[in-house]
Amino acid sequence: MSDLKLIVGLGNPGKEYENTRHNVGFNVLDKFACEYATQIKNVKFNALTATIEFGSTKLILAKPQTFMNLSGQAVATIRGFYKMELDDILVVTDDMALEPGKIRLRGQGSAGGHNGLKDIIQKLGTEQFARLRIGIGKSPYPDSRNYVLGRFSSEDRKIVEESFEKAAACIKSWLKNGIDKAMTEFNV
Repeated sequence: MSDLKLIVGLGNPGKEYENTRHNVGFNVLDKFACEYATQIKNVKFNALTATIEFGSTKLILAKPQTFMNLSGQAVATIRGFYKMELDDILVVTDDMALEPGKIRLRGQGSAGGHNGLKDIIQKLGTEQFARLRIGIGKSPYPDSRNYVLGRFSSEDRKIVEESFEKAAACIKSWLKNGIDKAMTEFNV
C-alpha cells in the first residue's frame, strides 16, 4: 500500500441522473468529500476529481463522467498516470443484490452483472481491486435499466442516505486498517 490512493464513485453525469439508484457511488463520494470540506469538481482524466489528505496519505477522489458503462476509461487513465498499485484503488458502486441500506466491502470479485464494474475490470485487465457496494434493492422488472435509473421511494431514500454515512466510515477504515479489518468491521 502506498501513500497515494484512488477512490472512485460510480454514477452517471447530468442533472437527470442525480439521486438515482445508479448514482449512489457519486453520493457516497460526495458525502466523504464533504467531511473534508471538499467538493469534487476539478475536471481531469474524464472525471470530476478532488485531492485530499488523509493523514500521510494523498487521496484522489474521482467521479467518472463517461457514463456508467464506460467508467473503466477514467479509472485506468488515473491508475496509469500515477502508476498506482491495484490494492490502492477502491470503487464505490450500487448493488441490486443487496437490500437498500446494506453495504459490502470486497477485495476483489466479478462484476456481478454491473456494467460499470465490468468496464473497469476490462480496462484494468483484472478483478483484483477493492469495491464497496451499496445496496439499492432488487429490480422488480426483468430489464433493470429503468429501475437503476429511477429514484428511491422516500422510505428507501432515508435508509440509503443513512448507509452513505456507514460507507464513508468504511472507506476511512479501509484507509487506516486495510481491506481485511475493514471487511470484518463493516460486512455484518
